[in-house]
Amino acid sequence: MTPNTPFPANFLWGNSVSTMQTEGAWDADGKGRSVYDIRPATDHSSDWQVAIDDYHRYPEDIALMKDLGMTCYRFSISWSRVQPNGTGAFNEAGIAFYERLIDDLLAAGITPMICLYHFDMPLALAEKYNGFISREVVVYAREMLRRFADRVPYWLTFNEQNLYGLTDSFIISGYLHGDKTLHDLYQIQHNVALAHALVTQIVHADFPQAKIGAMIAHQQIYPATPHPQDVWITQQYHTFVNDNVIRLDTQGTYIPQVAHYMRTHGMGDILKECELAELAGARSDFAAMSYYWSSTFDHTKLPANTAPNWYNQYAVKKNPYLDANTWGWQIDPTGFRSALNALYQQTGLPIFPIENGIAAKESWNGTDAIDDGYRILYHRAHLHALQVAITEDGVPVIGYLGWGWIDIPSSQGDMEKRYGVVYVNRGNHDLRDMARVPKRSYAWLKQVIQSNGRQL
Repeated sequence: MTPNTPFPANFLWGNSVSTMQTEGAWDADGKGRSVYDIRPATDHSSDWQVAIDDYHRYPEDIALMKDLGMTCYRFSISWSRVQPNGTGAFNEAGIAFYERLIDDLLAAGITPMICLYHFDMPLALAEKYNGFISREVVVYAREMLRRFADRVPYWLTFNEQNLYGLTDSFIISGYLHGDKTLHDLYQIQHNVALAHALVTQIVHADFPQAKIGAMIAHQQIYPATPHPQDVWITQQYHTFVNDNVIRLDTQGTYIPQVAHYMRTHGMGDILKECELAELAGARSDFAAMSYYWSSTFDHTKLPANTAPNWYNQYAVKKNPYLDANTWGWQIDPTGFRSALNALYQQTGLPIFPIENGIAAKESWNGTDAIDDGYRILYHRAHLHALQVAITEDGVPVIGYLGWGWIDIPSSQGDMEKRYGVVYVNRGNHDLRDMARVPKRSYAWLKQVIQSNGRQL
């Protein structure tokens, strides 16, 4: 393999975003409130009411995507925009927005990919049912598929589905009240897996032209040392956090060790036979993943009797062989290759890396393009790793979607944590003019896409 090996024909190049981080227009045209709409700004974060105002500025952004050469754009649907209360009547004005967005993307030669749930549950559902802790919460997928499956070939059920088995699950699943017990965490993960299984059955039965996939946030963890306990806790974390969710999504069964753990730790009631039968219908057409960084685990930092799902709260140790960004995320392209291989060997499915990027604090002087050479270095190294996974390891890869092609508020609402090759001129509390300004990495990525990876 040489550095200028082209990617496969029809390889998809693009980026991913989420609705709450892009759209704004939080109360426009009949939209209901989501759990994000009630989160206030802080000293170091914005609220979610404006984001980058893509609801009004998406034609400008699609023009930039087309100029960049993007051939795929993954976005999410705001559930509360199309169904304000999460159940009941649909909002035609909200649906019309996505109709326009999809049609304009297609007209620009960009394949749309829809994620049905990216953490922004309608507030009414969260208040009534406490989010995915209840089976009363039913994904609105069928109606969205009916409206859009004729034009949208790729679909995801949940963004980063394995996060629903971590402490983050209480935030992202609409869980508003409760004691955040381990039982609640496993119940949320179980109900999310059930929802995924039911949606895959709907797609394959009624919308066979569409491909439905699952997505994990790949947790690339190494033992901090060869100590057997470091190796053991690392293996356990992968089993409980990565592998079990992958198996649920693609085979519809629990890993036996995880099911045994649930039954011996007061969570056996979750594993109802009728629901396990429903889970068995889960089938994914491709396996998607996000990948940003790797870390190591040190068993000496882990309190006794910690649940495997929570090892990352205690056992993380800096890897002395890797550099890191401002937020301590360690840069590891080889870990990307390893993650791609692991996901393919487990599933046998085509792999779609749909989030990959580096955050940085950046400011614009109002005239010159931001010189973000570090972003070029990051993506170049990861694309090299992707080339090796395809050509030397035989991993079938659909495409590469970075996070993100444009600056958006981070998952915590921090506009100063920037991932994009396009700068957006706003801060956390000062909206300024929100001008879109290509950075130096924009021209580099444009060249990469035009050459299908021959020129990295």
